[in-house]
Amino acid sequence: MPITKAKKKEILTKLEKSVKDSQSLVFVNFHGMTVANVTELRKKLTKEGIGYTVAKKTLMRKALETAGIAGELPVLNGEVAIAYGADAIAPAREILVFQKKFDKKLSMLGGVFEKRYMNQSEIMGIATIPGREQLLGMFVNVINSPIQGFVVALDAIAKKKTA
Repeated sequence: MPITKAKKKEILTKLEKSVKDSQSLVFVNFHGMTVANVTELRKKLTKEGIGYTVAKKTLMRKALETAGIAGELPVLNGEVAIAYGADAIAPAREILVFQKKFDKKLSMLGGVFEKRYMNQSEIMGIATIPGREQLLGMFVNVINSPIQGFVVALDAIAKKKTA
């Protein structure tokens, strides 16, 4: 059954708002996913504050054209959805987790990052960036390393003098 013009306009408005309000978008091919898999994906993404919308590719293209994104739109083959969120890295990272979980049923086709189109390899690179907490932990470890080395050296000197 075809979608009415009013419904298309409503979907287009929602897509335009999602594109405008989000820091990044990921184009997702979900061919072969079962309803249970998609439900699990949606629940996890919603819990992480990430939206997931399936729409016609023509409506997606129209919404993306009005956003004024630089570059060239990646090729969108198959059934396509968009994952989007306020966090710049979270949509790509969470889709990557599910891409590994549902092998060959879910794949990233590309995306939008900092108002610029990204191809599949670029968005995969963004998806592998650690989360904020992990980066802070790595930073603390870098700061702590010289101090820890100094303490180990002092301990070795103390042991040598007592021996």
